[in-house]
Amino acid sequence: MELDFNRDESQDAVAEVVVSLLERNTERDIELWPTLVDSGLLAVALPERFGGDDMGLLEVSAMLTELATDAVQVPALATLGLGVLPLVGNLPDALAEKIFPAVAKGAVLTAALHEPGAPFTTAPRTTAVTEGDSVRISGRKTAVPYADQAQWILVPTDAGLAVVDGDATGISRVESPTSAGFPEFSVQFDDVVIPAGQLLSVEIGVLHRLAVASIGSVADGLLEGVLTLTAEHVRTRQQFGRPLAEFQAVAQEIADVYVVSRTLHVAAVSANWALAEQDQSPEHQNRVDDDLEVLAYAVASDLPAAMQTCHHLHGGIGVDVTHPLHRYYSQAKDIARWLGGESFRLDRLGARCSSI
Repeated sequence: MELDFNRDESQDAVAEVVVSLLERNTERDIELWPTLVDSGLLAVALPERFGGDDMGLLEVSAMLTELATDAVQVPALATLGLGVLPLVGNLPDALAEKIFPAVAKGAVLTAALHEPGAPFTTAPRTTAVTEGDSVRISGRKTAVPYADQAQWILVPTDAGLAVVDGDATGISRVESPTSAGFPEFSVQFDDVVIPAGQLLSVEIGVLHRLAVASIGSVADGLLEGVLTLTAEHVRTRQQFGRPLAEFQAVAQEIADVYVVSRTLHVAAVSANWALAEQDQSPEHQNRVDDDLEVLAYAVASDLPAAMQTCHHLHGGIGVDVTHPLHRYYSQAKDIARWLGGESFRLDRLGARCSSI
């Protein structure tokens, strides 16, 4: 099979819309969300019968990457990467008719990927007990982004993937701090009742693969953006009458960041491309999981280190929270934490290598 990681016309079109939108608007936080809704970008991955463009992972990835190059802080990753993509093709019609049109109008989705002491848990302790036409959800999830704004939360349980209404009775939230300052919560589900049709027989691995691929796309954009920002800084900032870029140590450090950026880009694009392929053979699925584990480790390990280098190259400016660098660095720390951190991902990657 020929490997072509270049963006096709649909991915280019999505990326161009994002670039144009950011050029016309100065907002880089939740204030930009209504503009994204009006642009139609949230409908990119929705089925056509619900007013969407019937695109998929690669188009969403292009969107997330371009938003991240400007360190835009909106619930696009949570809504599209963690929410819409796992649900497309897996919802009963009645539920799809409720959720997908709402997303197109700006409804926020999210997913509860973690439990206490168990990031990306593959054996959820959260329970789903069926009682006739309803299901009772009980358990605790941690590090759930935008859980206060989400109209629906995807909750992995011991019996499947539950789609829980955000305003359901029995949900309590405790806000947890983040580096970037966006809302994140520990969420307790105490006998939360949902219709039986909202407990889906979706393998938890489907959610995890899409989450890692989407986080990788964001990481790719963040590093590309901060590299551009830092390169411009060392090119124009002078010390001892010379641009910083002319000092050998500075040139070597920015070159190292460039190498990490290109490596992370290849890892992200390769993993997304492989996951988007409609190939269910065991060989291809193994390749997908290999690529995703490499990507997850690269994000958790290399992205924060590269951000530290960029911070160093900015000198004292790098500690100013009003400078754009702060937005890149803080988001990078949060998504590395979402993945479970460097040690967790190295253990996962090592276990996969040793099982081959």
